[in-house]
Amino acid sequence: MRAVYFEKHGGPEVLKYGNLPDPVTGPGEVLISVKACALNHLDIWIRQGLGISIPMPHILGADVSGVVLETGAGVKNIKKGDRVVISPGQLPLDSVEGFEARDSYSPQFHILGFQIQGGYAEKVCVPSRFVIPVSEKFSFEEWASLPLAGLTAYHVLVTRAQLKTGETVLIHAGGSGIGSLAIQLAKFLGVRVFTTVGDATKAPKAKKLGADEIIFYKKEDFAESVKKLTGGKGVDCVFEHIGPETWQKSLLCLARGGRLATCGATSGAKVEMDLRPFFSKQLSILGSYMGSFAELKKVIELAEKGKLKPVVDKVFPLRQVNLAHQRMEERKNFGKIVIRP
Repeated sequence: MRAVYFEKHGGPEVLKYGNLPDPVTGPGEVLISVKACALNHLDIWIRQGLGISIPMPHILGADVSGVVLETGAGVKNIKKGDRVVISPGQLPLDSVEGFEARDSYSPQFHILGFQIQGGYAEKVCVPSRFVIPVSEKFSFEEWASLPLAGLTAYHVLVTRAQLKTGETVLIHAGGSGIGSLAIQLAKFLGVRVFTTVGDATKAPKAKKLGADEIIFYKKEDFAESVKKLTGGKGVDCVFEHIGPETWQKSLLCLARGGRLATCGATSGAKVEMDLRPFFSKQLSILGSYMGSFAELKKVIELAEKGKLKPVVDKVFPLRQVNLAHQRMEERKNFGKIVIRP
């Protein structure tokens, strides 16, 4: 099969387009023809090197949609020809956390395209229990744009932050893949949404998704803008996935008793902060790492009902995935960047 892979860590130039052996379908597994695979910042971090051992040569890609080509022995829930998406998070069948719908808390939790070979290829083979049939409501490119970002946004806003109707939230980078879905989910929850964007072209798109207030973080101090827009109170929650570029000011945006939920670090891994507001304003920091298979099914259900709509930025052919990586690194996208074999 044709695939994009790398044999050493580095920049986009280490990504190679070539032939690799077809995956072999084992008992309980399904072989899927990849129709689309969306990019995530995780792909960039893995490519650059996280200090964690991964299989080499390595195939990235956590967000996959496609058609079932073949089913292994014992597979009953999926059949040949089904349109499907793959759960990006996977763990052993006997995992205690899986039974408790706390998949991502398990030390055995693995991510497609990270610890497992991923979807930057014509074919991928995964256990059938991590495959979800989907309708023709969306294109393959749209369905591929939903799993990881949608699951992460759900786990942050619903499970960890427990946002309630009438509350307020600041969502950073409303034009990012995760930001575009977080805005929609927050509005579905009945929350007033503030979001930051980098340029004016992204503002009307964020508004269309449901953002109530747009803040141009390159031209204004977003913490001061939040304070002004909330009459000095601040927001109940900050959806933080940027890191040191925004961390300290994100804390300044919080109302008394507010919570900051973080699920990423696109600008770096280390931050500094003033501890005094934590006890004086009784703030909380909530870490969030993807989510459970049960939560992903809820996200898919919301999409099937029209409550969430995947946002596709641009589609690249598989052989041009290095250009797709560059677009993400330069933050030019609004929504998800997708590659297509």
